[in-house]
This record gives sequence, C-alpha cells and structure tokens, in this order.
Amino acid sequence: MSAESSKQVRCAIYTRKSTEHGLEQEFNSLDAQREACEAYIKSQASQGWKILPNRYDDPAFSGGNLDRPALQQLLKDIDAGRVDVVVVYKIDRLTRSLADFAKLVEAFDAKSISFVAVTQQFNTTTSMGRLTLNVLLSFAQFERELSSERVRDKIAASRRKGKWTGGTVPLGYKIIDKKLVVDPQEAETVRYIFKRYLELKSFGHLIEDLDNKKIFTKRRETEVVKSRGGIPFTYGPLAYILKSRIYAGEIGHSGKWFDGEHEAIIDPATFEQVQAQLATNGVERKFRRSESGALLMSKLYDDRGNRMSPSYSIKNGLRYRFYVSAALLRGRKSDAGSLARVSATLIETAVLDTARQNAPADFKGTNSDLIDQTIERVKVGHERLAITFKETALTEYATMVELPWSAIPSRNLTSIEEGHNSDRQPDQKLVETLARGYLWAGSLSDGTYTSIEQLAKSVRLHPNIIRQGLRAAFLAPDITEAILSGEQPGGLTSTRLLQIGELSWKKQREAFGAIRPD
Repeated sequence: MSAESSKQVRCAIYTRKSTEHGLEQEFNSLDAQREACEAYIKSQASQGWKILPNRYDDPAFSGGNLDRPALQQLLKDIDAGRVDVVVVYKIDRLTRSLADFAKLVEAFDAKSISFVAVTQQFNTTTSMGRLTLNVLLSFAQFERELSSERVRDKIAASRRKGKWTGGTVPLGYKIIDKKLVVDPQEAETVRYIFKRYLELKSFGHLIEDLDNKKIFTKRRETEVVKSRGGIPFTYGPLAYILKSRIYAGEIGHSGKWFDGEHEAIIDPATFEQVQAQLATNGVERKFRRSESGALLMSKLYDDRGNRMSPSYSIKNGLRYRFYVSAALLRGRKSDAGSLARVSATLIETAVLDTARQNAPADFKGTNSDLIDQTIERVKVGHERLAITFKETALTEYATMVELPWSAIPSRNLTSIEEGHNSDRQPDQKLVETLARGYLWAGSLSDGTYTSIEQLAKSVRLHPNIIRQGLRAAFLAPDITEAILSGEQPGGLTSTRLLQIGELSWKKQREAFGAIRPD
C-alpha cells in the first residue's frame, strides 16, 4: 500500500432535517442520513477514510440560511484543521441557497476541504463538478421558494376563512386545538381597557388607572425573558389592543380583515367608538416630534436618567418648542424626573450661556457648533441643572457644572434672587417670550443665521412672527427684570408684549406703566 493511500482522511458527517416532525422516533431521518454516510465512508476505507466521532446534526433547521448550530461548529472545526472531508446525504442537506453554497465552497477551498454527497457523485475540484452542484442547488432553491409560496398561499386562504394561523396570542384569548378561544379572566381585562379609554379619552390617564388597579400585559411562558410579559402597560401595547380588530371578531391578512371563527370580546359599536376617539385624539394631540434640529437633541436627560426628546405645539399660530422625558412619552409619568417637560428656548439659552462662558473668547462657530463641540450631557431637574463638558481642545479638560434652575434663563438668576424678595411667581409665557426673543437675536448677531428669513425657515415660522418675537429682546431693562421676577403690571400678557411698536424705553414704560421710576 502506498504512503498516499495509507494517509488518514478525517471525515465529518453533516445531517439536517427541516421540521420537528418524526424526530421523536427511535430511528429518524437524521439517523438514516448518518447511516448512509457511514456506509459510504467505510467503502472508502482503503483510501484511509475515517469517521470523526463528533456528530454534526441540525434537527428542525431550515436550509435557507447558515444560522445553524451544528453547521457553525463544523465550520469552526474546519478552520481549526480537524476535518479533511465533509460528507452529506444530499447537497440540499448542506444548503438550499446558491449564495450560501458559494460561501461554503469558498470556506472549503481555503482549507483544501473535499465535499461529498453520497447519493450525488461529483468532484467539487473540477469545473464540471461545480456546474453540477450549481444546477442541483438551483433546483433546491426553487423547491424551497415554491414551498414558501405554498405556505403563504395556505395562510392567506385560511385567513380569508377567518381561521387563526398562528402568531402571538392576543390578550383575552388562549389557543385550544389551534383555535382562538376566549379566556374569561383576560377578556374582562380587555373589556375594561376599552370601557375606561372611552371614559378617560387619554392614554396617559388610562395607564395611570391600569397601574393603580395592578393590571399588566399578558403573561406568556417563553424562554426569552423580554417576551414573557406581565409588566405595566405603555402606549404601544395599549394602542395595539385598542386598534386590533381581533377583539371585534375579525382576522386580518395583508391589510384586509375578514370575519373570524373566534368569538368577539368587544361589540362592534364599542369598537367603532374607540376607533373614532383614537382618530380624534390623533388630530387634536398637542405633542408632535420636532424635525427642526433641536440644539440639545441626544444630550438632554431628566434627573432620573430618561432621555428628553424635542417636541412642539402650535397655539394661536405660534410654535412652542419643548423637550419631553422619554418616560412621559411612554406613558410612564411616575418614572419621569422632577421636570418631565421643559421649554426648549429656556433650557437651550441657559446651556448656551454656560457653554460660552467655558469656551474660548475667540470661538467663531454657530450655537450648534458650540453645543456639539463642548457639551457631553445635560441633566435637568426642578431646581438644578448639571452640564457635563467634553474633554476637547475648546474646554481643555472634562468637567461638570451645576447651576440653580427655576425655568428662567440662567444669566438672570443671580440678579433676580439678590434684587427681589417678592413671593410672586414669574409668568412662564412672558418668560418664554423673552427667552425666545433673546435667543433669536443672539442667533442673528453671532452669524448662526444671516437673515430673518433664514431663521424663520429653520424654525418653520413666518418671518413676520420672527420680527414680532425679536421685539422682546429690546425691552427696557427694568421691564425685563420685572417680568423675570414676576412683578410686571397685571395687564401685561405675552400677546401684548409682542405688540410693542416702540424701541424707545421711555415710550415702552409709558405704554405698560412705570415699573421702576427713573
């Protein structure tokens, strides 16, 4: 016997079955595949072929991808140099995808691994062998896609007949003999949710009510902890329940709904009332996500660590920007920090003022540049504001600054606290109007925006509204200080403040009353 023929060839047998059907049998498909492969390897004993003891079996795994534990282990052993030949019963046991086959052949070639299918004799090292494999795999992939189409068609036909075809079982139902059956206890929870939503007309109030009554999401027995449920409701799961026509006795498929075989939990009239209320709330909702590029986006957090997202509302033609805690957006008001919502203008002005104080005097960038290059994180509470600076060339070293915070621009805090002892509280609308005017004026003076029209386009307002708002930045100092301390005349409102027609401080005082005589 030659040295070449006596060289040991280590053979790994790979087996796969697509479904669980029949795996419980004492001698199943995987055993049959392995027996055929072992017989072939023994027939090549004269060539030094030897069966490796490791089993590479993938039960109930699709051949449409490579995400299979035994196959991945086989590839690792190939990389480690423990395998010389891969033996399968048929080529489609290894893969049914041409793209995946190309990846496997590349991996085999890199390690000089031979590949054998015992019922389909060919040699992968020749061009004709590769052509044969590609033809076989083309048919295998075609068969897989055809099977998928048949399954999809069957599901569609079943859904049109109102049958349940699987998926996550909704709250209020359980599965018996592959059919949806009403769970009496959970059904009462569903009816209560629909009833209370019609009464409260608010997701926030409904979530609070459900929390008080210890009503949680459906509990499921799964291996994935995240999917087990049994947790307090948030907006998403509640909206899904209130919009699902399953509770009205229907089954959906591809955007269409059909009469279902299962029993309805909610009567049609109540269900349609809820849909109408949902539509009304959608139109009248005050809070919408802002797309204006808020300065503190991804940097602002409440004092419980929840990220605060930019939002806005429109009132009397004016657009008011603010930041809202993620906990509040999820309906978890109790998890929000001490300040769950804050005026964007006020918080941005305070942060910008502090950033300018810590940046070099010759910094020429825009407000956005200043925030991006210097600020790492901002934490806002009811009484304190904590700003963490980056370690950059501008700030030289990382540091955190804490400031008093009472929802007014930080540069006015000292003068207000030292100059006034009044118990009166500032008018928040007036303060916001002042802060917005100063912020807009600052953006124009520092070159962030070169014109009122450009600024108006950025904040999505009419230029006339910008011109009107800028008047607040040119108020007499004593009027500004009185507004910030809450000592403005009783007749002074934000609307009247924006109707200032005079730049003369004397005439402003005459218009609104002498707040502090000259």
